[in-house]
Amino acid sequence: MLKIYKAAYGSNTLKGNLALKYSLLVSLFFLFAGKLKAQNPPRQEIDINQFIQTLFPVPSEDSNYEDLYESLFQLYANPLDLNTASSDELAATFILTNQQIQSLLAHRVKLGPFISLYELQSVPGFDLATIYRLLPFVTVEPRQMSLKQSLKNPSQHFLMLRSGRLLEQQKGFSEIDTTSRSTSRYKGNPLYGYIRYRNARTGVYSFGLTIEKDAGEKWWEWKPGRQIFGPDFSSFHAQIMNRRKLKNLIIGDFQMQAGQGMVMAAGFSLGKGSEVIRTTYRSTLGLRPYTSVLEANFFRGIAATYAISKQVEVTSFYSRTRRDASIDENSDENMVSSLLISGYHRTPAEREKHNTISEQNIGLHGLYKIPSQKGQIGITLLNTNYGSYLLKKDVPYNLFEFRGKHNLTTGIHGDYRWQNFHFFGEGARSGNGGKGGIAGLIAGLGKTFDFTMLLRHYDKNFHTFYGNSVSEATRPINESGTYWGLRYSPNRRWQFSTYYDRFNFPWLKYQINAPSGGYDIYLHVLWKPNKRFNAYALFHEKHKPHNLPEANSAISPVAESVRRSALINIEYEVPLRFSVRTRLQGGDFGYKKNTSSRGFTILQDITWKFSRIEFSGRFAFFATDDYDSRQYVYEKDMLYAFSLPAYYDRGTRHYLMARYNLSKHMKVWLRWSQTRYSRLETISSALNEIKGNKRSELKMQVMYQF
Repeated sequence: MLKIYKAAYGSNTLKGNLALKYSLLVSLFFLFAGKLKAQNPPRQEIDINQFIQTLFPVPSEDSNYEDLYESLFQLYANPLDLNTASSDELAATFILTNQQIQSLLAHRVKLGPFISLYELQSVPGFDLATIYRLLPFVTVEPRQMSLKQSLKNPSQHFLMLRSGRLLEQQKGFSEIDTTSRSTSRYKGNPLYGYIRYRNARTGVYSFGLTIEKDAGEKWWEWKPGRQIFGPDFSSFHAQIMNRRKLKNLIIGDFQMQAGQGMVMAAGFSLGKGSEVIRTTYRSTLGLRPYTSVLEANFFRGIAATYAISKQVEVTSFYSRTRRDASIDENSDENMVSSLLISGYHRTPAEREKHNTISEQNIGLHGLYKIPSQKGQIGITLLNTNYGSYLLKKDVPYNLFEFRGKHNLTTGIHGDYRWQNFHFFGEGARSGNGGKGGIAGLIAGLGKTFDFTMLLRHYDKNFHTFYGNSVSEATRPINESGTYWGLRYSPNRRWQFSTYYDRFNFPWLKYQINAPSGGYDIYLHVLWKPNKRFNAYALFHEKHKPHNLPEANSAISPVAESVRRSALINIEYEVPLRFSVRTRLQGGDFGYKKNTSSRGFTILQDITWKFSRIEFSGRFAFFATDDYDSRQYVYEKDMLYAFSLPAYYDRGTRHYLMARYNLSKHMKVWLRWSQTRYSRLETISSALNEIKGNKRSELKMQVMYQF
């Protein structure tokens, strides 16, 4: 056994340490005799929607939670091996504190590789609540398998099919009305289609194929020149890992996460939420397969990470893909006025913009790891070339936006852990000379206080196409800010969190006709008397500049908008049996010295589990003055599906979902949802318009695990 571990992990574990491990496991066996049936506890299916809701109870429409969902699900689908996971990979779970990460690494160095996940209970600073939250994202591999052995023993091998449709007819699927000016209609049928295949072994290899068709899009179209191969969107990857010095090799679609995300962020944008401390730091996760159906912000080509030594790794990649874009019809040179990310190709106008221009990327990342495992330094380079000239609309707020075909972005990042302090930062420069920088620290101030501070500055002419570092806006450009976060945990039952973020925009922005600034404040209280019950309350207020609507002047004056949100959430769960959740949420939006728009929602969720079937449901009542005071609330959805609807106007929202295990290998999901409005005669607008006051959706999913 000792020789196996040395071969697999290069450990210097002594026989005395190994004996100590076995004595610990024997003790844990008697302590948990009723639960300990295998070397590792059974791995339960996690609700990623619920996990994200814990991090971000009040969603922001500026953040891309679908990409965050996919990133977290990739972590769940490919759990970290505790015997090889780095501090950055452990930090990416957003579960462990800096002290807990350092404690786990020290335990591994002192006693050698983990033998079982039950051994986590012997790591100083780990309590059962933390371990339960961590278990879905980690594993213990007894030894490294060869590629041939791994192909015979995949940790993940499934085929998934999903389809659904709105039950009411949208205008885009109706016959053309000869009395109307609108003659455009959707070219495809109203069915949504999704196919996903994955064959992988954690830490060894991964093969995957994803196909998607949105409602209204054609089932089949063949345009290889535009990278359209049948279905509207298709994505493939093949990956091998940890083959001696070749740490990672991906062919197909992939993303790259390095440093604090100023140059390459893998679409992983967290924003600000109830986890006021850990989300300020971005982990360097390196190359990751792209498996999402978001049709932008990924690379397509070949990428590799090579370990020159134990401390030095080099990643390089080449990507050539095509992007949706709007062509300026008034230009003789087919200039691009904007790059599109919606992914919809339903009407002739949308299909004309599908994969219109080519994009080529060459990337390089070098990483030096400090031998003590206390930090690292990295350099990043991304060279982007477009097949057409990019020139945004000639308006004042676009004065410093990117124009041209080529952009070279370079950056340097680093972090260092000293005792209970974690320092980190990154600086970058774009091809036109624009600069950006971010720096912060996370500190554990004793056993009860955690503190973080984050400073950021992005020039008004700083351009990064794949960067997504912390910012108030949707992109890191034309912004300076200071973020402070504090968490107080007097005991295991109570937790108090708060943050304050001050931001400034040195130049004009879209719908902001002057240099401006604002601030964001957040308060969160969590009470968890036991592992079955928890309740939390929060208050969030944001002051942000915005053009005053319906102004009589030629140039709209800038006013300070104020958005407030508050909620109370109560949950009770009996593991493997049932869970209930009650939530009261409300808020308002308006401009200073003007009347505010107010809204609220109250909802009840319930999930009931049996041996082979699980039922979930919700009933919600909502009332808002208008769309400005809309309420965003997460909903439980099928595996690999994400749901975050906006509740507005007045009405009810409910859904029912069932998951049935037909056999050991096959699962089926069926979900019906409906929103009823009491004051609307038509829902939505343009081709999405529905005549009537209700909107219903039916979805079905089948998953076969080989």
